[in-house]
Amino acid sequence: MVDNPVLLYWDTSALISALLEDEHTEKALSWLRTDGDHLISSLAFAEVQAVLHRVQRESNMPNLVKKVQAELQAGPWKRLNLLPEWSLLQVLAEKWSLRGADLWHLAMAKTVAHRFPELRVLSFDRRLSEAARGEGFAA
Repeated sequence: MVDNPVLLYWDTSALISALLEDEHTEKALSWLRTDGDHLISSLAFAEVQAVLHRVQRESNMPNLVKKVQAELQAGPWKRLNLLPEWSLLQVLAEKWSLRGADLWHLAMAKTVAHRFPELRVLSFDRRLSEAARGEGFAA
């Protein structure tokens, strides 16, 4: 997919697709095999935890949750211990029609891109993907 190592920010939708099979899993796994650094935020991690434990409560599939938890822990994702710049939250909210968590992900990407302009954003959410492309983060 990409010859040079990539710096890729994974939003929650992309992370879920890499861990649980859905219509985007093939593309997510293709990106996962791409050489480079794969970044996730504490927000993405928290949202994945919420999804996994909801699945466990609703479907009583503890083995699936344990397997996915292990994959998440063993995966190549590097955890970001950062917060998005507050000013970016307001600027981006005025520019793009996004839900709160998606706005947070986009602002986080912009914050990281100040230091690493080669950053790309992987999202399977239509509105966040459009905003990420508009901000120059196409994956």
